[in-house]
Amino acid sequence: MSHAASTAEKIVHVSSAYAKDRFILQQLVNKDFKLRYRRSVLGVVWSVLNPLLMMIIMSFVFSYFLRGSSVENYPLYLIVGNITFSLMNESTSSGLRSIIDAAPLLKKVKVDRWVFPVQKVFSAAFNFSFSLIAVAVVMLFFRVVPTWHILWMFPALALLMVFCMGISLLIGSLAVFFRDMIHLWSVVITAWTYLTPIFWDLSLLTNSSAPWFVIAVVKLNPMYNYLEMMRCAIVYQTSPSATVILLCAAWALALLALGYLVFRKTEHKFILYI
Repeated sequence: MSHAASTAEKIVHVSSAYAKDRFILQQLVNKDFKLRYRRSVLGVVWSVLNPLLMMIIMSFVFSYFLRGSSVENYPLYLIVGNITFSLMNESTSSGLRSIIDAAPLLKKVKVDRWVFPVQKVFSAAFNFSFSLIAVAVVMLFFRVVPTWHILWMFPALALLMVFCMGISLLIGSLAVFFRDMIHLWSVVITAWTYLTPIFWDLSLLTNSSAPWFVIAVVKLNPMYNYLEMMRCAIVYQTSPSATVILLCAAWALALLALGYLVFRKTEHKFILYI
């Protein structure tokens, strides 16, 4: 009887802890949203205008250089790639400083520390949802009718978020001990941007007889696969290949496991360095 009571108490404790973490996540996401658009005249409209303006400018510039590309609807191809990569960039860059910026709260209130890097991913995903309005505008303008394949967008987004959570946990914990990570990550993001086919197409490499290892590096690039999965859903209107799906899942699980392991090993020392 005592064992059953003890088990019940543990279940209640875990349930209450989960409810507390979920409440904190919601409050932090709301806070980020309000701070992001505070004193902004257009508010959330910027989340729609920004990808549209970027698409127009980049389409005007790069469409002349990509005439040999096999991309049919380049503006849609560009905006889907841009907002997907921006989701990763925003969530990881803010997750990088999440523990450091939460120092005043962590010193006063007992709260699960993993909430802060994870919350940054949810905030970025929330902003991403407004960017999808811009995608819908482009599809309407170019008369692109969505098919049932657009449903692939949801597992692609879920896997990308898990991937970003893993990175945020990893670099967020490392930044506490090595502040150089803040500067290093901006370099990584810049290099990652050019390595990922956001405004260019992989066919440019294959048509130019690029070495096989260069093409292999691009295809193994995690963001190439997430962009490919999103573009299959929205641009190509087809199901992503099994290889792309497996690579997306593998990268997500691998980074989440690595990030969680490093975070759990180091979080007890955070209070000494923040």
